[in-house]
Amino acid sequence: MSIEISNESGMDVVEENLLDVVRFVIARMDVHPAAELSMVLVDSDAMADLHMRWMDLPGPTDVMSFPMDELEPGGRPDAPEPGPSMLGDIVLCPSFAADQAVKAGHSLDHELALLTVHGMLHLLGYDHAEPEEEKEMFGLQNQLLEEWYEELRRAEHEARLAARDQQLLGKVGLADNPEQ
Repeated sequence: MSIEISNESGMDVVEENLLDVVRFVIARMDVHPAAELSMVLVDSDAMADLHMRWMDLPGPTDVMSFPMDELEPGGRPDAPEPGPSMLGDIVLCPSFAADQAVKAGHSLDHELALLTVHGMLHLLGYDHAEPEEEKEMFGLQNQLLEEWYEELRRAEHEARLAARDQQLLGKVGLADNPEQ
C-alpha cells in the first residue's frame, strides 16, 4: 500500500495516526492492500480555494475527497480479480479541524482521525447528500472509528503485557545466573 502524506498546513500533526487509521479502513473495507492514496494537509486559505473551486462554496471546510478510480468495498462483482488502484486524494485542513475539535470537546488527533475515516468513505463511494445515505455513511464512520480505537487499546494492552513479561523474564534470568 502506498500512502503519501504531505503536510502543507503549517501545523504539527501526528501523521502516524493518520497512516494507521487509513490502513485500518483499507483493511476493514476490503480494499486491495496495494491501493494508493494521497493525503494533503493544507491551511485555511488553500482549503477555502479548493472548496470554492470544486464545491462552489465559500470559506474553508474540514475535509475534501477527490476519488480517482470507481471502487466499491469488496471490489466489483463483475471484475475478474480486484487489483490495486489509485483511491484518490484526501485533503484535510487541521486548523479548521482544530476549531471543530474544541467545539466538540475532543482532541485534534481524534478530529483528524474522524475526518480521515470520513474522507476514506467518500473515496470508496459513500455520500451523505440524502438522509438514508447520511445515516449509512455516518453509522459506518462511527463504527470504523470505534473499531480502530479498540484495536489501538488492544495493541497498547498487549505491549504492556509484553513489557511486563520481558521484565519478569529478565529477573528470572538474573536469579538463575547470580554472577550477573
